[in-house]
Amino acid sequence: MKIWNDSKRPPTRMKRLKKKRYKWAAIVALSVVLLAVLGYLTILFGGILVADKEKLVLNDATTVELENGEVIERIYTENRTLISIDEVPDHVEDAFIAVEDARFYEHGGIDPRAIIRALYKDLIAMKKVEGGSTITMQLAKNLFLSNDKTWMRKTKEVMAALYLERNYTKKEILELYLNRIYFGKGIYGIEQASQTFYSKPASEMTISEGAMLAGMPKAPNTYSPLDNPEEAVKRRNVVLSRMHDVGMITSEQMLQLQGKTLEVNHQEQEEQKWSNSYVDLVIREAAGRYNISRDELKRGGYRIVTGMDPDIQKIAYDQMQNGEYAPGSVEGVQGAFTLMDADSGAVVAAIGGRDFEHGGMNRSNVRRAPGSTIKPLSVYGPAMEAGYHPYSLLVDRPMKFGKYQPKNYDGNYEGIVSLYQALVESKNVSAVWLLDQIGIDTSKEYLKKLNLETNDSGLSLALGGLEHGYTPVQMVEAYRAFAKGGKAIDAYTIKKIEDRNGKVIEEMKPEERKVFSSQVAWNITEMLQRVVTHGTGTAGNYGKALAGKTGTQQHDSVAGKNKDVWFAGYTPEYVGSVWMGYDSSGKDHYLEGGSSYPTAMMKSILTEIDRQKGLSASFQKPEKVKEVPPPMQLPVIDDLKVNFEVGGVSLVRGRLSWTPAQDDRVVYRVYRDEPGVDTRIGEVTGEGSYTVNPSDVFKRNTYYVVPYDPLTKMEGEPSNKAVLEW
Repeated sequence: MKIWNDSKRPPTRMKRLKKKRYKWAAIVALSVVLLAVLGYLTILFGGILVADKEKLVLNDATTVELENGEVIERIYTENRTLISIDEVPDHVEDAFIAVEDARFYEHGGIDPRAIIRALYKDLIAMKKVEGGSTITMQLAKNLFLSNDKTWMRKTKEVMAALYLERNYTKKEILELYLNRIYFGKGIYGIEQASQTFYSKPASEMTISEGAMLAGMPKAPNTYSPLDNPEEAVKRRNVVLSRMHDVGMITSEQMLQLQGKTLEVNHQEQEEQKWSNSYVDLVIREAAGRYNISRDELKRGGYRIVTGMDPDIQKIAYDQMQNGEYAPGSVEGVQGAFTLMDADSGAVVAAIGGRDFEHGGMNRSNVRRAPGSTIKPLSVYGPAMEAGYHPYSLLVDRPMKFGKYQPKNYDGNYEGIVSLYQALVESKNVSAVWLLDQIGIDTSKEYLKKLNLETNDSGLSLALGGLEHGYTPVQMVEAYRAFAKGGKAIDAYTIKKIEDRNGKVIEEMKPEERKVFSSQVAWNITEMLQRVVTHGTGTAGNYGKALAGKTGTQQHDSVAGKNKDVWFAGYTPEYVGSVWMGYDSSGKDHYLEGGSSYPTAMMKSILTEIDRQKGLSASFQKPEKVKEVPPPMQLPVIDDLKVNFEVGGVSLVRGRLSWTPAQDDRVVYRVYRDEPGVDTRIGEVTGEGSYTVNPSDVFKRNTYYVVPYDPLTKMEGEPSNKAVLEW
């Protein structure tokens, strides 16, 4: 009989299955451990996948300021002013830490104790009563994540918080947090909150004030000191209690501070429309000259220092709101005003419309046909550079230039006029004739130097009838050449731009460019002064130095009506322009009035500026420049008479007499009327009498007198005739 040895019996099927199970269990366990480790490492180091470094650069409002630092306007998507943690008082930091994350300086981004405590309180209350998020976790959520209430979002929050803790110091994290948090009413960051609720910088906040702000982020609207002051007091006192509990303030301090009022000093910011047009030009200039877009300004935290004079800007705004505009066919006549500092080129005031709103049409930067304001720039300045002078004679009679036939606006023609008179009286035919003489190409060369390039090549260039025209700002730039010895300059609103760190990144350094000689510029200045006192620019009242030119552009579709009216001119201190008209110049939109309206408005604005600042009474003639004598008004002589005088060497003398003009520069030529050709027998200057040659006393001669202008070398009308007889 065979005996079996159990120890050598082959394994049964059951044992094999058991071993297999152990093997798979080990594999599963190992996998779980590996996944746990991988998950842990992902959470620990995967924050870099969640954190977007670009979002660590917070949006910061750009400020548009005066030279003295006064803020005109803030440009932003989020109303925030970034501040360094060094500028935040310790007690303000303590308030936020006490109420939001008491162990902020002890944990590494995640606070297990706070999480357990929050869960315990939630279970006891059977509702959500306390959060376990640290300041770092809150910052991570606000910077990188949405408000979704999912485990995945919470996991990402933890990952991002750990990333922040590994890569930034506690102070840097707290600085980001204090600059990022939202305080309601569109206010972001501790600095802007302090300015809004206390009208002072965060660096000056007290413990009580800091505690109130620290309590707001939990529910900004609920705890707003403006909307719910009672709730705000309760919440502030909770923060003060927390500060006491963690040893930041004493019991005595807590009780004293909890008894204080909120001490809110909120000054309601009224919408100030008076600066809108100017700020719009600033925004356009930042984009056009410095390639800083509007969107970049809204988030870049730039400091833009401008050349605005707020006093003048407000004067201009009030005048454009309440002033009398050129009457039109329907309501809606608009206007634009620009004023530039004559020395620097800085625009001190700009109004883009009587009701300009941000984002609207800024008419100070819209092209319009300049009318006769172009004449000094396109015709008379270039002509005098070519050798003409103020008393050169120009043709003034109806005439055609090919198919083009200009007409004087008043229908009056004098045959021949001086350049001076043609400019003062805005003679259209004379201007076109002179442009034809000097050449269109010559004119366009000067316009190009003045930043007034045009594709127009017809003689209508003399009268401003251009396809595209020029902006009020361009006209100010160009007229500056006459105000400053023939030198033009680019107008600008921005003096300098600083980045959010206070570094100057752009600075305007204006450069002059010579266009006209000093003599020509002075000639134009003297003639344009007379335009204002005796010519087309007499409307309105201004008693001090002003040189300028009016402009009227006739309507294309409505005969006898206008579509654009202008005044452009300058004082010794400023160069300015006023435009009036409709935004649309269709057949139903035309002006009934002319350039007297913008002229009067300019003078009204200058009068108010003079009242506040005191403007110059006269222009100062540059050295080595000759004066331009004022034009003469030749008299009409109708009282010529003769008489005899007895005595003296010749015993009997014949004397012609008449009433002379007040201007003693007038020359009086005396003629003897003779058959065929009259003979000029003599002349006197500034006098009203002439002694006849004794040899002619006993002849029955007829005489007459003709006034003569030595400036233009033109004679006036002959006087009545008088016979010398016994």
